Amino acid sequence: MTKKLIIFTDSGDTIIDESTQIYDDRHIVQKAEFIPGAGEVLKQLHEEGYTIALVADGELESFQNIYQKNGLGYCFDEWIVSETVGKQKPEPIMFKTAFQKLHLTEKDKSRVVMVGNNLKKDIAGANRQGLTSIWLDWSPRYFHTVEESDWQPDYIIKAPKDLIPLVHMLNDKLESNRG
Repeated sequence: MTKKLIIFTDSGDTIIDESTQIYDDRHIVQKAEFIPGAGEVLKQLHEEGYTIALVADGELESFQNIYQKNGLGYCFDEWIVSETVGKQKPEPIMFKTAFQKLHLTEKDKSRVVMVGNNLKKDIAGANRQGLTSIWLDWSPRYFHTVEESDWQPDYIIKAPKDLIPLVHMLNDKLESNRG
């Protein structure tokens, strides 16, 4: 059964450990490893019926390489990648494109969470669009200090496995507010 909550997720240092990325001479990622537990979390959420969209900055070929080699590309209902959109997060077009591809409207904003590792791009982008923001504070890279008010995440998790109970809780809240 399809769940009410919809998940937008970043890739680098959210699902994939950026420090393991291997690039070719065109700067396309050829392969990379999952953050511990992230592959299992992605697969479980997909199997539980959550709609999941990849909303990530980078080259489409890099993401295709990573997720084809790791065997979990099927977990994403849509792929919104900055190379094909023409802008990077936190630009609104990244999130609006995800909404268009998933046939969502303004009314659906309360059902969407954005999971990411970057306060400036993922969290601020989600917050500016009225989405629920979940910061995965796993990687030492990037920003760890809220420098602007819209960088403040709605939720903070420390490991991918922490996403499952949070997603279940948020979905249950939506389900109970249905009537």
